[in-house]
Amino acid sequence: MKIEILGVGCPKCKQLIANVEEAVKELNIQTEINKVMDIDKITEYGVMITPALAVDGTVVSVGRVLSKDEIKKFVSK
Repeated sequence: MKIEILGVGCPKCKQLIANVEEAVKELNIQTEINKVMDIDKITEYGVMITPALAVDGTVVSVGRVLSKDEIKKFVSK
């Protein structure tokens, strides 16, 4: 599984990163977590509002900080 946090480093982006790391740790799953900060790469995903979360190349959330429990639902599928 590959998880990508799309954002330029704003406080909301940093909070989403922290929430993703906590969710993955609690689920005890092996995954690759990448921070995508290049605006050109972010727009390639069709994302215009950050932060955004992509799981295995599919954007699952845009423009909000997901809670740890919301993230668990996406990564445990």
